[in-house]
Amino acid sequence: MTQQELHQQRLVKEAQEAVMRMHTRRHFLKESAMGLGALAMGSLLGGCESKKTAIDTAPIVFDPAHPLLPKAPQFVGKAKSVIYLHMAGAPSQLELFDYKPELAKMDGQNCPPSLLAGKQFAFITGVPKMLGPQAKFSQRGQSGAWISDNLPHLSTVADEISFLKSVSTDQFNHAPAQLLMHTGSARLGRPSMGSWVTYGLGTENQNLPGFVVLTSGGSFPDAGKSVWGSGFLPSVYQGVQCRSEGDPVLFIKDPEGMNRNLRKASIEAINAANQQEYAEYNDPEILSRISQYEMAYRMQITAPEVMNINDEPEYIHEMYGTKPGKACFANNVLLARKLVEKGVRYVQLFDWGWDAHGDGPSNSLNIGIINKCRSIDKAITALLLDLKQRGLLEETLVVWGGEFGRTPMMENRNGVEMPYKGRDHHTEAFTIWMAGGGIKKGFSYGETDEIGYSSISGKVEAFDIQATILNQLGFNHEEFTYPFQGRPFRLTDVGGKVINEILA
Repeated sequence: MTQQELHQQRLVKEAQEAVMRMHTRRHFLKESAMGLGALAMGSLLGGCESKKTAIDTAPIVFDPAHPLLPKAPQFVGKAKSVIYLHMAGAPSQLELFDYKPELAKMDGQNCPPSLLAGKQFAFITGVPKMLGPQAKFSQRGQSGAWISDNLPHLSTVADEISFLKSVSTDQFNHAPAQLLMHTGSARLGRPSMGSWVTYGLGTENQNLPGFVVLTSGGSFPDAGKSVWGSGFLPSVYQGVQCRSEGDPVLFIKDPEGMNRNLRKASIEAINAANQQEYAEYNDPEILSRISQYEMAYRMQITAPEVMNINDEPEYIHEMYGTKPGKACFANNVLLARKLVEKGVRYVQLFDWGWDAHGDGPSNSLNIGIINKCRSIDKAITALLLDLKQRGLLEETLVVWGGEFGRTPMMENRNGVEMPYKGRDHHTEAFTIWMAGGGIKKGFSYGETDEIGYSSISGKVEAFDIQATILNQLGFNHEEFTYPFQGRPFRLTDVGGKVINEILA
């Protein structure tokens, strides 16, 4: 029996089993148990009364048959797409963007008790030593932004960037802090920001996912794939992880012995069964499943072409510092530009390895962070310049940051100083920057105290970052909701305000 005949035989068997499941008493009881119970509970609680609720009157923006078609936002936004660059592990703002000469004067002194009383840290115990900046700083561009020598290339585009110097969080462990930054909750189960954006806007290219994720640094972020999950939103809106080497998506190629026509026939057979199941149960998730199968088929042609950086001109490779054929951050940044250029709505890059405890050379401020900066500096600078020269920067919002900051004192885990220069996790102040997408150029908002410990003006938090991103895409974060568990949910939960000070 040939591979094709064997595959057709399997399809027939699956279809027969699907029909049997639909017409057996066991299947009926299994599928209807929850529905009958819900009807009974509803009658007891008066849930069947025709009362008009806020959810009933909310505008419906989800078309399960065409979930990724382009949609109009609530108002005209400045940005059409987002590239979010997350440095997983939390880069030290004190070695990058928050220049503190007074901290240098305190280097090696015992930490003042006022900085420790009533505070909770991830690892610091006892009385640590203060640690001065482990980098040299200079004012860059006409804006005079302070940027360290660790980022010589980014320094040349300082006048394109708005720095948020007083970002805070209430999470000092990596996974919950990453979840809070990207889903609006430190707990699992909420949709990621990219999922919200594609739910609200769809995508301009029906042959590619609306939300693409690229990872580098040798590991996933601590929160795992939950930071690009769809939560309670339809699953079609979850991030699609692609690779910068090999096939962009696993199993995108046809199996050996299966040609393009047979693959098309397979998907048509599967979706015919899905259509029959939808007619039986009217579950919109089935239509989303059909849409995903169809998009996967179209991606077989489009994705390999878009995700191939080998065809880029040599000057682009030099500009970004890419390494074709290898997995690296620079490759992912170039792919991000190509993806937004092709109409992808939200591209999320995670680069792992930015922790700086000082427990080893790779986690140190005088070795590890310098190497990490070298791996991102050229590529991110090239991204801003490349988007600008292509006329894409004004409609593409670029965001850079981590999940929290680092302390102005040296880490002394278990009361013992680390063998290398390092800092503990810090929730009260860190830096995030934005560029393009209707954001002011060459601007800094917020200020920390003289040693970078606390915010003294312009304090913002994760919800404010999220509200601002949604605003630039054309959404009022307080009205952009999805009904779940009996109430309207939103990305920013019950907080958040647009940071109007950084808007152009």
